[in-house]
Amino acid sequence: MIGPLSRSLRTGVTHSQRLSVFILKMTPWRHKKQARMYTGPPTTHLLEDCLELHYKGTQMHLDYIWLRDHCRSALSYNSKTNQRNLDTGSIDLNIRPDHIQVEDDHLILTWPGGHTSKYSLSWIAENSFEGKKQSTIQPRVLWNADIYNNSHVPTSKWDTFMSSDDELKTFLQNYLLYGVAFVDDVPATVEATEAVTQRVSLIRETTYGRMWCFTSDFSRGDTAYSQLALDRHTDTSYFHEPCGIQVFHCLKHEGTGGRNLLVDGFYAAETVRVQSPKHFELLSHVPIRHEYIESTGGHQNHMIGIGPVLNLYPWNDELYMIRYNNYDRSVINTVPHDVVRRWYVAHRHLTMELRRPENELWVKLTPGKVIFIDNWRVMHGREAFTGLRQLCGCYLSRDDVLSKARGFGLQA
Repeated sequence: MIGPLSRSLRTGVTHSQRLSVFILKMTPWRHKKQARMYTGPPTTHLLEDCLELHYKGTQMHLDYIWLRDHCRSALSYNSKTNQRNLDTGSIDLNIRPDHIQVEDDHLILTWPGGHTSKYSLSWIAENSFEGKKQSTIQPRVLWNADIYNNSHVPTSKWDTFMSSDDELKTFLQNYLLYGVAFVDDVPATVEATEAVTQRVSLIRETTYGRMWCFTSDFSRGDTAYSQLALDRHTDTSYFHEPCGIQVFHCLKHEGTGGRNLLVDGFYAAETVRVQSPKHFELLSHVPIRHEYIESTGGHQNHMIGIGPVLNLYPWNDELYMIRYNNYDRSVINTVPHDVVRRWYVAHRHLTMELRRPENELWVKLTPGKVIFIDNWRVMHGREAFTGLRQLCGCYLSRDDVLSKARGFGLQA
């Protein structure tokens, strides 16, 4: 079933029923004053400090300087480069239009001095604060193991993926909705992995290099370079901007174990939001340090990233990033003791949701299967393994992946 998350969730309902497949419509945890509904033709009212516009059921308040700053005339805006020509610093802060009219679904304002601005009413509705706080930036399907498996998300094939833009668009759509996508039948080489990766986006070079290939030889100061099991986590939480996409390709495994774990962090976080808004608020406001210190061979690194576990867009409370890594979380010294205890309770709540067996999707990576993981949303881990296991992969630039998706007309 696809639909908005209901506020009437009951504690006796299973998690699959409670957070069934739905395109993400954030449930605000703070009370917000809702825009009054209005039906009928567009109407305007000139108020002291703003223009009040009623259009298609929404009442909007548009500051006069905002309207002048967003004029789309050739003098004010370059439609070829999508850049502003107008010097915002030159606008009178007390500016007010001399004349206003609505004609053919356009708002037309005449300013002191005679300049005219013309705006499409649909453009205003889409870009107003009232419009943005009711819309979703990134539609998503939240999932646990059953939801994902029952969705039968298609996997791309190497040959088609490398030659067909339609296949690439489908891949990107699945990635945006689920936070994870696969390409099968990729030659088991670093070069082929690099090629399939570059089909999606630019590779982000980090302290680990551009393309990396590693085994369990402890060559770096990180538990990933071992045979130990790894709990669910997001990578590079110690970066100021954690890497957006994680790519893995298992080139060889001569042994047992080593399955990869995937958990939709947004699914768990939305469960916390519904069950305990106070816990969700703490996790989205308390700044936490993550740290990576490495002094091994020729690698000398000391990285620190600071931010809340849950990151939200402030105007619509939409979750856009989770920063969860218990291995790399540093000393908590950014809040007083009375907040610390409450934070630990909230963190335990989220951890319990992340560790529910029904939320765990286990995948065995084999030579030829490349996985792309949204590192701002989907956590990964692995079970312990024996024998030689060789992985290659890289990080991708999130901005470039989203840009590629928008180029196909996808909402991202």
